[in-house]
Amino acid sequence: MSRNKLLSDVAYAAIKAKDKEYRISDIPGLYMKVQTSGKKSWQLRLKNNEGKWAWVGLGAYPDVSVKIARSQTLKYQSGELQIVTRQDRLLKAQQDQSELFEQLMRDWIDTKKNTWEPATFKKEVQSIEKHLLPVFGKRQFKDIRSAEWLEFFQTKQREDKIFNRIEKLVSYCRNAYDLAVFKDKANYNPLIGITKFLDKGESDNMKHVGINELPEMLQKIREYRSPEISIGLELLILMFPRPGELRNAKWEQFDFEERVWIRPGSMMKRGIEHGIPLSSQVLTLLNTLKSISKRESEYLFPARDSVNKPISNLTFNAALNRMGYFGRQNPHGFRHIASTKLNDHYSDREQVIEAALAHLKSGVKGAYDKGAHLRERYGIMQFWADHIEQICGAREVFKV
Repeated sequence: MSRNKLLSDVAYAAIKAKDKEYRISDIPGLYMKVQTSGKKSWQLRLKNNEGKWAWVGLGAYPDVSVKIARSQTLKYQSGELQIVTRQDRLLKAQQDQSELFEQLMRDWIDTKKNTWEPATFKKEVQSIEKHLLPVFGKRQFKDIRSAEWLEFFQTKQREDKIFNRIEKLVSYCRNAYDLAVFKDKANYNPLIGITKFLDKGESDNMKHVGINELPEMLQKIREYRSPEISIGLELLILMFPRPGELRNAKWEQFDFEERVWIRPGSMMKRGIEHGIPLSSQVLTLLNTLKSISKRESEYLFPARDSVNKPISNLTFNAALNRMGYFGRQNPHGFRHIASTKLNDHYSDREQVIEAALAHLKSGVKGAYDKGAHLRERYGIMQFWADHIEQICGAREVFKV
């Protein structure tokens, strides 16, 4: 169709359907397709990137007017617009998917499969899926600004009061962005320095009473209805391990002759083997626990329904709640009580106290083994057990 014979919008609107689908030529390369149903659309005949002829849909008529269709045609023919094939769209969709925050987090957490215990891995994945993905999962991670992260985490802290959990989530996000930077998927990390502006607060699992309240609480612990859990809580006070470490403790890890509990790397937060010297009071409790145990198990505290697995991670906390310490004392909080007293008493031996708490110091010298400051820690652990006995009294064996 020559330029002087080009149809107007009015003429195209009047075109009728036929028994068979057909096309009407407009400017070179542009056609109107008329279907038997009467539906009309614009098509462009053009060579694709591979040099092959292809049809490119420009949209339905009259939504796309003849003027717009002609303009689009000229842009394609001049190279201003490029043909996007189905394969191109699929590749773009895949690329967009890989740049989602959800995919970034899953790529990062996949790096933890061989370093975290299965239970820890499952727990942290669930935490990420609960707190982060509903908000940021479908966003392009490069588009999420630092100000958004600060507002999100500050709001979480102030409304949910989950300071320890927020600290972990911030760490996970920051590490995930570091991974993106190393993979050349991002130019910078929007969470760098964010902790300086977040609220400081005591986490729920570090709740603890003052040491002046310890005698009354320990008396309730010693009178608790379950002798095994009673001993477990007192061991948490005397040895101040992380609760999960005691919960998963096995008899084979205890050397009664050397008076030490060797915790394997797989049990430890940092993945490094570590030993706890056993005071005479702890040895007495362990021997008592063995004597009253009615079931054979490799675990010090086997589950009620199976000797082949440890007690639930809620058991110790539930016992404290029943004693009236809900929101006041958590199993993890015993570490804080011990740390405060020991740092006060041994103010010049900070490294030894940190080793006793199994806190890994920064730098090359931070990597310790089961024997780090072990000789000095025998004295510290015995001092702590003696101090507890002095202010709380000794446990009477007949009460277990």
